[in-house]
Amino acid sequence: MATKRDYYEVLGVGKNADVDEIKKAYRKKAIEFHPDKNPDNPAAEDKFKEAAEAYDVLSTPEKRKQYDRFGHQGMGGMGSGGGGFDMNDIFSQFSDIFGNQRSSGRGRNPFEEMFSGGGSSGGHRHKRGSNLRIKLRLTLQDIADGAEKQVKIKRHVTCKPCGGNGSKNGKALKTCPTCKGSGQTQRVVNTMLGQMLSAETCRTCQGEGTIVEQKCESCSAEGRVLEEETITIKIPGGVMEGMQLSMQGKGNVPPRGGSAGDLIILVEEEQHLVLHREGKNIIYEQKISFADAALGINEVEIPTVNGSQKINIPAGTQPGDMITLKGKGIKDIEGYGKGDQLVYVNVWIPKSLTKQERELLEQLKESNNFVPKAEKSEKSIFTRVRDFFSF
Repeated sequence: MATKRDYYEVLGVGKNADVDEIKKAYRKKAIEFHPDKNPDNPAAEDKFKEAAEAYDVLSTPEKRKQYDRFGHQGMGGMGSGGGGFDMNDIFSQFSDIFGNQRSSGRGRNPFEEMFSGGGSSGGHRHKRGSNLRIKLRLTLQDIADGAEKQVKIKRHVTCKPCGGNGSKNGKALKTCPTCKGSGQTQRVVNTMLGQMLSAETCRTCQGEGTIVEQKCESCSAEGRVLEEETITIKIPGGVMEGMQLSMQGKGNVPPRGGSAGDLIILVEEEQHLVLHREGKNIIYEQKISFADAALGINEVEIPTVNGSQKINIPAGTQPGDMITLKGKGIKDIEGYGKGDQLVYVNVWIPKSLTKQERELLEQLKESNNFVPKAEKSEKSIFTRVRDFFSF
């Protein structure tokens, strides 16, 4: 025969625990090990029953006094603590734990609602409409600073003539005769642990508690109609490809009452012709000639997300050199400033030369300035390539 565990240990309370502490501990255990939450789990059923037995003893002053004095042996002849514990006794405790509402005519107590799929007060289900999903293509400029976009969507909205209940003028409703307006039907199920109360959605009214006597002509008793609506969407700066934005309550409303779903916006980035995004930074490659690299350029016009801008290319610019335009990048979506535009200089080398060009270069080739020199501060080509792809 298995040894009974200490009742205080079962509920996880100390021996000086008051009635409220014991009640709170039992509620937690009952929810955790309830058979409906642990189907086909005998161990959970045993713990559920064990917790109920412990609560029965510790919540009754006479039984608790006897148990504190003599332990489990002292519970003989004092009801459930001494032996088998009927499931009806367990469920009768729930009125005490969760508030006795059955006598008030409000239907099931909160514990029953918790495990039988019940919803809001009165047994009615709270319905929520489906979400709508759209794709929104954004330019690099939209993404850099944020934007407002107007899109047209078709969604189900509440029917105005009936107010969403589907009846003529919103008044041709009657209480469901099957569930008497509760939205649920109940039945007693015999299980290995005894009788258990099971509740399910009323099939007559689908859980609404009411039945339409005369249909609304506008929506044919559905309580909603399909309408086209123009929605203004505020796009925060810094969004990325594949990111989802949500607009609460801009989805479909459910049939015959309830709250609307959400509008889910899937972001798609439209590739810019010459600018490339890397995180918060914008990359641009500026090609210059060998002569311009050596002589420098006072002003060269380059594109940015907010129009063109002139920059200077200093004399002696090397292939892979970078010019940084501070704050010309993309906003951080978390609000931590903006990135930069990084201009990488690429020196273009002609693949073919005229006779005259070749002669000029042959002369320059012998010049001391045209002999490659290693400088300590100069980065190797490998470092430049690495830096280019790891910023």
